[in-house]
Amino acid sequence: MFQVSDTPDGEIIDVISIQSQVVYGSVGNSIAVPALRRHGLRVVAVPTVLLSNTPHYASCYGGEIPQPWFEGYLTALAERNLDVAARAAVLGYLKSTDKAAALARWLRLMREKNPLMSVIIDPVLGDDDSGFYVDPELATHYREQLAPLATGLTPNRFELGCLCNARLESDAEIVDAARSLLSAQTQWVVVTSATRDDARHSMQVFCVTADNTFITEHPRYDNPPKGTGDLFTAELTAGLLRAMPLNAAVEQASLFAQQSVLATRTQGRRELQLASAETV
Repeated sequence: MFQVSDTPDGEIIDVISIQSQVVYGSVGNSIAVPALRRHGLRVVAVPTVLLSNTPHYASCYGGEIPQPWFEGYLTALAERNLDVAARAAVLGYLKSTDKAAALARWLRLMREKNPLMSVIIDPVLGDDDSGFYVDPELATHYREQLAPLATGLTPNRFELGCLCNARLESDAEIVDAARSLLSAQTQWVVVTSATRDDARHSMQVFCVTADNTFITEHPRYDNPPKGTGDLFTAELTAGLLRAMPLNAAVEQASLFAQQSVLATRTQGRRELQLASAETV
C-alpha cells in the first residue's frame, strides 16, 4: 500500500484536502476547495464521506466512502507523485477510526518524502451544544496518531477538551490544553468557537504557540450556516501558504468567515456563501 511510481507525471499541486463532501451544500471539501482556489491555489480533493446534503435536512442520502476506495485514492496520489510536491495537506471530517488509521499511515510516509509539507488538521469530533457527532473513539486516534503528525491543529473548545481529556472552562485552561499538544512537529494550535462566559454575544479564537498566545474576538451569530469551521481552516491554510504570519492569517481567516456568514444572510441563502473579495 502507498507505493510510489518510478515515473513522475510532473503535475504540481498546492493543497491536498481530505474531508467530507456534499452534492448540495457548503461543508467540507464543498466549501474548502472553492475557498482555496479563490486564492489561485491548486487543490486535489479526497472525500471521506459523500452525502446528498448535511444530515440536518429532513432527508440525507449517501454515506462513508468505502475503505478500499479511500485507501486507493491515497495510493493514487503517491503513484502520480502528487504528494511529493504538495505544499500542504488539510484534514477535516473523517467519520471513522479506519479512516484515521489509514491517514496516519499515509501521513507518516508523506513526512518522510515531503518533510517541508504543512499538515493542518481540524479534528472534527463535535461541539459543546450537541456533543460527539462521530465515533468517540476517534478522539483517541486524533490524540495518539494524527495530532503528533500535524504542523497545526484547529479544534473548537469541545474538541480540544476531547483531545486533552479535560473540561475546559477558563481561558487559562484553554491555553494550557492547547500548549500540551505542541511538539517538535506541532508548532501551533488555533482554538475556534471559544465562547467567553462573560460575553455570550462574542466568540474568541485562541492562537497558541510555544512562546505566545494571541486571542482575537468576533461577534457570535445565532444559528450560523454549516461549514464555517471548514471555511476558516481553508482560509487559514491559504494565508499561511502566502507566507502570512500565523496571527495575521488567523485574523484574516476569521474575518472572511464572518463576512461569509453575513453575505449568506444578506442573500437569504441557507447554505454558506463565500463573501466577495470587495467585502473583506
